[in-house]
Amino acid sequence: MRKPLIRTGWAIVALLLLALFALLTWEPFFAEQPGAPPPDRAYRAEIIRDEFGVPHIHGATDPDVAFGVAWAHAEDDFSTLQDVVAMTRGRFGALGGAEGAKIDYAYHLFGARQLAHAQYATLPADVRTLLEAYASGLNLYARRHPGEVKLARLFPANGEDIATGFALRLPFFSGIERVLGPLVEGTDLRPEFGPPLDGKPAASYAEGGGDVVPELVQQAPNGSQSAPEADENLNGSNAFAVAPKRSGDGATRLVSNSHQPWRGPVAWYEVVIESDTGWHFAGATFPGSPYPFLGHNDDLGWTNTLNRPDLADVYKLVLDAGGQNYRLDGRWLPLERKRVWLPVRMGPLVLPVPRWVARSAHGPVIENARGAFALRYAGIDTIASLSEYYRLTRARNFGEWQAALAQMAIPSTNFIYADRAGNIAYIYNGRFPERKPGFDWRRLLPGDRADLIWAGTADWRAIPKNLNPASGFLFNANNTPFSAAGPGSELDPKSFSPLLGIELDMTNRGRRAAKLMAATNPIDRPALERIKYDTGYENAGYVKHTLDAIAGLDLRRDPDLAKARALLAQWDFDMDGSGPADALAELVLKPAMSAAYNHRPPPEPRQLLAESAAHLARWFGRIDPPLADVLRLRRGKVDLPLTGGDTLRAASNWDVAADGRLAVKHGDSFLMFIEWPKDGPVRSESIMPYGAATTRPRSPHYADQAPLFAARKLKPVHFTRADVAAHAVSRSVVTNR
Repeated sequence: MRKPLIRTGWAIVALLLLALFALLTWEPFFAEQPGAPPPDRAYRAEIIRDEFGVPHIHGATDPDVAFGVAWAHAEDDFSTLQDVVAMTRGRFGALGGAEGAKIDYAYHLFGARQLAHAQYATLPADVRTLLEAYASGLNLYARRHPGEVKLARLFPANGEDIATGFALRLPFFSGIERVLGPLVEGTDLRPEFGPPLDGKPAASYAEGGGDVVPELVQQAPNGSQSAPEADENLNGSNAFAVAPKRSGDGATRLVSNSHQPWRGPVAWYEVVIESDTGWHFAGATFPGSPYPFLGHNDDLGWTNTLNRPDLADVYKLVLDAGGQNYRLDGRWLPLERKRVWLPVRMGPLVLPVPRWVARSAHGPVIENARGAFALRYAGIDTIASLSEYYRLTRARNFGEWQAALAQMAIPSTNFIYADRAGNIAYIYNGRFPERKPGFDWRRLLPGDRADLIWAGTADWRAIPKNLNPASGFLFNANNTPFSAAGPGSELDPKSFSPLLGIELDMTNRGRRAAKLMAATNPIDRPALERIKYDTGYENAGYVKHTLDAIAGLDLRRDPDLAKARALLAQWDFDMDGSGPADALAELVLKPAMSAAYNHRPPPEPRQLLAESAAHLARWFGRIDPPLADVLRLRRGKVDLPLTGGDTLRAASNWDVAADGRLAVKHGDSFLMFIEWPKDGPVRSESIMPYGAATTRPRSPHYADQAPLFAARKLKPVHFTRADVAAHAVSRSVVTNR
């Protein structure tokens, strides 16, 4: 009897070991495998790095440059580039665990690979060649540095993989995340904001503190913990353009003040590119892109801020009794369902987690306890933005640039433009659906009517554009496009269809920019710097709502909380770090900003004040510590004070670190001042929070820009080859031959 039990025990052990081995090894073999490698072409790129490690990439052809962009970026951040490639195969959960698996679910739900595969051949040949060259640069780096590869069978990548990365990210720039979370969780959809179809303003206290951006990876600093509201993907961007007639010296100026996460797949990476065929551009790109998304060439430049039009629609489907078919115009059609396996890393193991994704004629379908809901969003049917971005970087004048943007392939984002000729422009860009009048598209739509499944795009001429306003300036800080140029130069909301879903709300940054720009004449370079680094708040919107609610509390039985309220009442509406109430105001206003932007009820004022004061008392022994002791820029051994919040000097999102400090993770990221003097070539300066070597702690450029960033200083951009040669720290040539 004993021997059979022993044998059974050993059999169980063997099965457990086999299961363990399977969980350790299954993912690379069962995952989506690399496709055919890019065509075998020869590439050669010269990479010169300046004193801050910024790569200046030169090649004979544009594909040579794209090849060099991939190599240079891999030298500085191969880890994140691999994350992006893993996302294009639905394998990010094998690296990022449960959070990564959420991106893999979106990959399958949106059909990112299927869209890229179906449309890749329709891209212009020169664009495909660029993507293939970029993929070749990644592959070469992986082959020469096998010890850095994090996931087996991830390479080679090809041009379709790069296109798939775009197809995966673009839905998040249509506002899909505002409905995706509630649908997956089975909670109520939040009502949108803006004008309903009758043109009357919607009643809502909500006004954003910033943008919703696809922060695909939540990476907190070592030793950090989650903070209340700190997981909100809130961010913002600022942009300023000043025409010669307002600049004081005849120059045209543009400030690119984009706010993105400081780490991860949508963190900026600075480059200067130049080919012998005339492609010359300085700016910043995201991991996985062969070209910059904003910056300048010799003749023109632009920057982006995220706008928030209503570009995503939700339909409630009518299913049959078995739940296998949905009704459309009186006919029953099969709901396309597919089971997918999400890899989820847990320690050394990768668990296969099954999920179902579905699709109807409308688009992706999410099923929850409340029913089946279909999604339709801007950019659902195209990857043409790959061509549009490339054409923008090659434009030589406003006509060429506007013709490229008029493709309307980029789902959303404002474009603020300036050029050598003195033109300035604000384009409220979006791939606006051509919707049928007569329905409130901001609410849940009936899913059984085919006439509500839009296919076309609104006319380019119908979208808001403010070109060369009489005021001589333009700005945007994620506020409504109807406040952009000052009194007398604004667009009339009544001139635009409510079907575009244009937001009407103002941000604190928008209010400050409107006030400061209008009151400043001339807006010369020193004045523009003062405006950009402004740390003031206006007593309006969520700020006023929150402070008034706290002021109205009955605290007669809570003297400690009354003391905190009295301190807050002294706040001077400036987060410059000089006031005793700045730190308390920073903690109080952050959750209020998050709630306002996400259309949630405002935080309970007593609890908000109590938690903020308790945090300061616990970690600093007082409720009035200097803001510089609380708000920090941390990177490796660098630990520097910061100022700002939901202000033009933005430090609007942070994690609570293990020592109670607020470690900023979003806010001012890539900042560039560009100007075309009255006589002379373009010149620019830039800064980033850390450095060029974003995931290389041993590099001297891991955090070398941080002291300048914290001190509100900029570094030079060496745009020409002669200039960068004079400041070269290293020079290399990379070739695949």
